[in-house]
Amino acid sequence: MNKIKWVGTIFVLSGILFTNLNIYPINIFTHGFGVILWTAYGIISKDKAISTNFGFQIPLFGLGIANYLT
Repeated sequence: MNKIKWVGTIFVLSGILFTNLNIYPINIFTHGFGVILWTAYGIISKDKAISTNFGFQIPLFGLGIANYLT
């Protein structure tokens, strides 16, 4: 379970870096995957704050991906 958290952290931070370097659309996919891992961690560990924070980010990244694909 600790690996999910650290891999998710790497993806989230990489996505933030890609955003700051204006590397699009990889930033959305990378950060979004990290958010999914952190949401999974929150659900598995039954941490409602983490689940809520990252869970609400999933549709936001979904919108960004949908916007890119259309």
